[in-house]
Amino acid sequence: MAKQLKDAYGKYFKEMVALSHAPDKIDETNIYQEANPELTKYMDLMLDDNFLPESGLGNIENFKAFYDAVVKDGKKGLILMEHYTNLDLPAIIYLLKNRDEEWAKDFSKRIVAVAGMKLNEAGPAVKVWTEGFTRVVIYPTRSLTKAEEQAVSEEERAAEEAKARKINFAAMRAMDACKRRGQVILVFPSGTRYRPGQPETKKGLREIDSYLRLFDVMLLVSVNGEALKINMESPDDMLSDLVEPAKVVLTAKPVINCKEFRNEVLASLPADDPDPKQKIIDRVMEILEKQHEEVAKTM
Repeated sequence: MAKQLKDAYGKYFKEMVALSHAPDKIDETNIYQEANPELTKYMDLMLDDNFLPESGLGNIENFKAFYDAVVKDGKKGLILMEHYTNLDLPAIIYLLKNRDEEWAKDFSKRIVAVAGMKLNEAGPAVKVWTEGFTRVVIYPTRSLTKAEEQAVSEEERAAEEAKARKINFAAMRAMDACKRRGQVILVFPSGTRYRPGQPETKKGLREIDSYLRLFDVMLLVSVNGEALKINMESPDDMLSDLVEPAKVVLTAKPVINCKEFRNEVLASLPADDPDPKQKIIDRVMEILEKQHEEVAKTM
């Protein structure tokens, strides 16, 4: 039977908060955050408990080809991954590092996730569940829109926009440094977890086109199976998510050349298309959705 996350693992929160050292507030000086290995141990314990033995990586040869492109050929690598639960990032790292192959273990250490600043700022209990993984923190467009709507003056609105620009400029510089070190950037192109009955939460963000311009190759990864589900009675409370053992399979498409992909999509559009950037990410989401549905038939 499913339990709320805070009920199933709340007993560890005090220990985890004591081990936490990530900043509570984000600015342009602290957007790159290395994984806290002491907290990773707790996440691994949770995955050990809730990922059934048949969980794993689908099309493992595509993961290997992507790794080789980055490590052996020096390509700048981007992972675009479906987002259903707050275990999606831990899952790909966990499933890679627990394989026997050395390349997979090394791959798991190279992943740097792009994360929204609310994961640091929402409170200690949320922050510790993300601090176990290396991240570049951004000021998401959705968060800026909400902040602007809540601003009581033009000065406040302008100040928030300036803050977002500083943070996101620093984030782009941090990602560039990651690429030079041979790290891999992982982005959830929807920018949020999919909520059942809310198809807009599965729509790709047009800003993802900017990432495609900055990388050489990308790996599209679909997610099937949910050991942690959004509690629709309180969908914004991550700690009320429902945890229950499940088979989880992450499946990769063959490696895609980012420039060629963009050019192919653009070539298929009319010259007067009003939003080609959105069409590019729409195509990414279509590929992910199709693979998700194909894998679902085998689960």
